Amino acid sequence: MESRLLKEYLDKGSLKKRSPDINRALSLINVAEITANATLKIPLNEENAIMIFRELYEALRQLGDAKLWKLGYEARQHEPSIKILMDAEIKDKIILNRLDRFRIIRNDANYRGNQITLDQAKEILEFWKKYSKELLKWIKT
Repeated sequence: MESRLLKEYLDKGSLKKRSPDINRALSLINVAEITANATLKIPLNEENAIMIFRELYEALRQLGDAKLWKLGYEARQHEPSIKILMDAEIKDKIILNRLDRFRIIRNDANYRGNQITLDQAKEILEFWKKYSKELLKWIKT
């Protein structure tokens, strides 16, 4: 994460400086994988699209939290957790731009009552299936 953005998050309280905590990071990774693996077993349909989207988004956010804890930061809001993932070293780096859109979709559903569509749930599902292994590898290094 670029230093300007890091400073901005620290200044506004979205991020707090902490000692690096590898155990907490590993725990967050574990919970994210358990959540995602359980979610992947659920057949996607119109009725559960919101649940599947939210759970996979939550797994992604937890991966971002894990990376931040490894670096010595605690996220106090979702934005830094998602933004740090956008720095991931993966083959198709441009795809990471979807992460912030997922955050906005989730916020709109949770705080504005917007419906998550079947297509949006399919998108995050496909994202997880295709890119989670690369994200996990980057976070663990």
